Amino acid sequence: MIKKYISKVVRGNDLSVEEMKFAMEEIMAGHATPAQIGSFVTALRMKGETVNEISGAAMVMREKALKVDLSNHQVNIDRDEINIEDETILDTCGTGGDGTNTFNVSTATAFVAAGAGVKVAKHGNRAVSSRCGSADVLESLGVKLDIAISDVERSIKEIGIGFLYAPIYHGAMKYAAGPRREIGLRTIFNLLGPLTNPAGASAQVLGVYDQALTEKLAHVLKRLGSREAFVVCGEGTFDEISICGPTRLSHLKRGTVRTFYMAPEEFGLRRVHPDDVRGGDARQNADIIREILGGGKGARRDMVLLNSAAAFMVAGLDTDFETGIERAKETIDSGRAGKKLDSLVSFTRQCGLSVL
Repeated sequence: MIKKYISKVVRGNDLSVEEMKFAMEEIMAGHATPAQIGSFVTALRMKGETVNEISGAAMVMREKALKVDLSNHQVNIDRDEINIEDETILDTCGTGGDGTNTFNVSTATAFVAAGAGVKVAKHGNRAVSSRCGSADVLESLGVKLDIAISDVERSIKEIGIGFLYAPIYHGAMKYAAGPRREIGLRTIFNLLGPLTNPAGASAQVLGVYDQALTEKLAHVLKRLGSREAFVVCGEGTFDEISICGPTRLSHLKRGTVRTFYMAPEEFGLRRVHPDDVRGGDARQNADIIREILGGGKGARRDMVLLNSAAAFMVAGLDTDFETGIERAKETIDSGRAGKKLDSLVSFTRQCGLSVL
């Protein structure tokens, strides 16, 4: 069947949700050859992935994934009053492959959100199309990645943050790993990681590498049942809210999507050159995150403040960026964000290896 879908996409025709689901089923069952997988995702990239295609692929990935059971309630999106402690699970995640080589902003943001009392299920992987993935930097920070799912559940419930190492939960993705690595292009698989959180995150700050994708991905999240989310892309290809220029944001809330632009100056933050927020390898990025969570000032901290404010808004803690920025400053300067990192490192080091 996948030959049929490759041919259709190469001709410039879009796939329906059901057609995309059939194609992904073949890929994740190991029935498609590496050449077919590479041809398929490259053709999709050249045509441009649609909401239906991304949604269908994400549905199959979610169905195949191992689940993290946090017993979090499904939230009615029409409600104003949200019990943060019991109901909201947050993920902060980027697609990677943006080429900007910033430090791991979404990972630092996750610890700030946890420090403010939001339960965080941080989903991520090692670098595939970027220099340093969230798994790489967390491992360098001392976090043990390969722990049992039951331990991850305890970590989120007891500490308030846990890391969901993608290969443990998405075993069927092994068939796409080789072609994806060999192609070296941003493909639909970059988009699917942030859409397939195994803990069923109801709130997200999702960074993408192309501003044309923000509204598209927000509508995918709506179809997948997310309660509230920001899908963001900084000027150029920043897959986070940038302080180097304007950022395009698509805000999913109460079932509607609103797209707008904002600049760092609106919130009293100085616009900087991309070199000022550049990262490096895993060890360098780990040092940067430690410095930020330890209270260090500068452009990198400002970047985390802005992204943390977005996280607080989708989690229901704040209604505007100004208030969220102040909350982020206090959470860092009080030491609570840094303590979340220390607690996660300590907890995971005591866990046995995953049996998977």
